[in-house]
Amino acid sequence: MTQKGTVRDEAWKDFHLPAPEAEAIASGTHRDPFSVLGVHQFGDGFIARVFAPGASEITAHDLGGRPVGRLDSGAAPGLFEGRVDLSGREPVTYAAANDGGTWTIEDPYCHGPVLGPMDDYFIAEGSHLRLFEKLGAHPMRHEGADGVHFAVWAPNARRVSVVGEFNGWDGRRHVMRLRLDVGVWEIFAPGVKPGATYKYEIIGPNGERLPLKADPFARRAELRPATASIVAAELEHEWGDSAHRAHWSRTDPRRQPMSIYEVHPGSWRRHADGRFLSWDELADELIPYCVEMGFTHIEFLPISEHPYDPSWGYQTTGLYAPTARFGEPEGFARFVDGAHQVGLCVLIDWVPAHFPTDAHGLARFDGTALYEHADPRQGFHPDWHTAIYNFGRREVVSYLVNNALYWAEAFHVDGIRVDAVASMLYLDYSRKEGEWVPNRHGGRENLEAVAFLQEMNKAVYGSHPGIVTIAEESTSWPKVSAPVHEGGLGFGFKWNMGFMHDTLSYFQRDPIYRSHHHDEMTFGLIYAFSENFVLPVSHDEVVHGKGTMLTRMPGDEWQKFANVRAYFGFMWGYPGKKLLFMGQEFAQRGEWSEARSLDWDHLDDPRHHGMQDLVRDLNRLYASTPALHARDCEPEGFEWLIADDRANSVFAWVRRAPGEKPVVVVANLTPAYREGYRVPMPGKGLWREIFNSDSTIYGGSGKGNLGEVMARPEEGRAIAELALPPLATLMFTPA
Repeated sequence: MTQKGTVRDEAWKDFHLPAPEAEAIASGTHRDPFSVLGVHQFGDGFIARVFAPGASEITAHDLGGRPVGRLDSGAAPGLFEGRVDLSGREPVTYAAANDGGTWTIEDPYCHGPVLGPMDDYFIAEGSHLRLFEKLGAHPMRHEGADGVHFAVWAPNARRVSVVGEFNGWDGRRHVMRLRLDVGVWEIFAPGVKPGATYKYEIIGPNGERLPLKADPFARRAELRPATASIVAAELEHEWGDSAHRAHWSRTDPRRQPMSIYEVHPGSWRRHADGRFLSWDELADELIPYCVEMGFTHIEFLPISEHPYDPSWGYQTTGLYAPTARFGEPEGFARFVDGAHQVGLCVLIDWVPAHFPTDAHGLARFDGTALYEHADPRQGFHPDWHTAIYNFGRREVVSYLVNNALYWAEAFHVDGIRVDAVASMLYLDYSRKEGEWVPNRHGGRENLEAVAFLQEMNKAVYGSHPGIVTIAEESTSWPKVSAPVHEGGLGFGFKWNMGFMHDTLSYFQRDPIYRSHHHDEMTFGLIYAFSENFVLPVSHDEVVHGKGTMLTRMPGDEWQKFANVRAYFGFMWGYPGKKLLFMGQEFAQRGEWSEARSLDWDHLDDPRHHGMQDLVRDLNRLYASTPALHARDCEPEGFEWLIADDRANSVFAWVRRAPGEKPVVVVANLTPAYREGYRVPMPGKGLWREIFNSDSTIYGGSGKGNLGEVMARPEEGRAIAELALPPLATLMFTPA
């Protein structure tokens, strides 16, 4: 017995970690701590090693709490190692002690990887469509212990650690395992719970320690100015919107009414003390307001986490995390569900065109240009001083495509409006000659961005029936809203920036000069059906010195209001879906600021209240009248009746839908009141006046046609003699 014991003791002499390796563990520079820390077989038994700075004593226990061995100090401060009484390799915990007390250490190095070979395969291929379930921070039970799995892509890093309150922000404590084939670092951290704050400590390829990085896949983040990521529990919400989703999955949105209310959630309303409304408070106020106003869709400016309020969310550092400004992610889920249950759709602005260079964000994430192009001619945006995603890198494309899928899946959003698409499509966007790199054919088209947008649209439409994607694209790039298989970008809709620019340019002119610019109002019909268009009067039109819809109009106060009313009537009668930025529905006077609430006290003025009533009635009329929406995107739904009366600045057209009553729209865009104005009508007989922007209930002069007009046959056509109120739009339908 003595001899055998001596031989066994002799065999165990070599388990102690050599000093250089021990010092590498203690300094956090060891390339593979999983190879030495945790439980390892040694001969016919097992040893355990743990790095526990500050401890003076360490005892190992199995997960049942049974002591299995006392560990001795190793060759570097904080390192403990020793034999453990285990029958197999299994996780252990450690009871640590010093003069200040005792604590428990749950050892991550006792646990194997969570990701598997198929994850590696799909990540490497760039085809993983559940990447948001694999990367980031995910609470789980793994190998008998509860904790959190962390995974992050940083292929050029020498070392990546997850740090947080759970390890004293000490990068030596949770050094991660590198999956060499895909450049993903992962670790299962037992004992970490939802709500824990964390970041990644990365040592770059040249040995430099980078600023702590937030998790690109984090589903929660701290409220600015703090920038840490937060471990989020799996989203807990019992959805009640199955009927809503089923409806939109079997309908063609091009033939449905879409009247979109664009909202910045931080400034729509605020508490009296300036605090933001939470998602639940927004649900209580914004959803009923939109229903009352007849809007069909709410579109939020970006709600992903962003550090700087004046960026309005367009410089995001946390694409997967709903901003903490309005509460926890479940609050946004409750908002979307509540909207769906009363028939409202929810759209979100999405920003894959660029990202800010904040130190905790994606910029030079692993010490190299990982998410962005290294060449500033390709990777830096001169307009916004931001970085541009490298769309030629499959991992970056996968990151972005998965983000679009995540919002659709986790939060049931009905659509995604993609910001600044034009800046993605053109390599020379906002650049002078010599400041951009041509594509492989020598052209200025960003072929990689085109492929990314097509891939995103295919993935979103292919997996989420009923969703829509909308492009903010300000050029004449062809087939933006055509299917990918037809050579298009694959979007469902495109913002009609030409309509917005031309019509606002016209309306800003004194009416005496409008006759010279008549074509600004008619030119848009040349291309109106080349795309599936949304007509936007967005946040961009009420900032940066542009004034508001009201203040940019010419004339005295009465004429300013009349012009806005006529404009909205013209827009709601024009082919295309509608979008209006918050505050314009009641003609806010001051430019919008993200720092304060809208001027709701305007509604004490009957003129502003009348404008609000007009938008409400237009929305309801538009939604209930198929001729005004069912062929918004098809040429058979529109026909000019009067397009060339530039002398009087009068326009008239008819809107149609199969099997439905037509609607005639007539706009008189001068202050002159015209009686007996002859308009060719689609048919003879009595026509009801169903809308008059000059009605006294809206603040107008009350002139009109007493509710109806008669169209009489004359030389093979029907003619109605109308009274045209000043600066007004009228609509008629057969009685």
